[in-house]
Amino acid sequence: MEVAMLSKPFEKPIRVWVGMGFPRQLNTVVDAYQFATDWCGNSPEQKAAIRACKAALVGDIDAETARGVFAAFARKKDILIEDGNMPPPYWKVRPSHV
Repeated sequence: MEVAMLSKPFEKPIRVWVGMGFPRQLNTVVDAYQFATDWCGNSPEQKAAIRACKAALVGDIDAETARGVFAAFARKKDILIEDGNMPPPYWKVRPSHV
């Protein structure tokens, strides 16, 4: 496996929400693979994202195909940050139980 393949960036990074609403940018297949394997759960979408990233890492598919599968996983889990999709500042969010 070539190091260049591992470090090749996506044409456009993927941004996802982590923790308490913090954005995280995933720039490469390795970033996406690590995120998907660290994610708690075992959904079909997560498994597909992991498989796609593995396939891209060994050169069976291109990075952009893996990116698309990962983006579908992130969208299904409602953690994908679409362009312009930023939450309001925390001080403007009112608790729903008050």
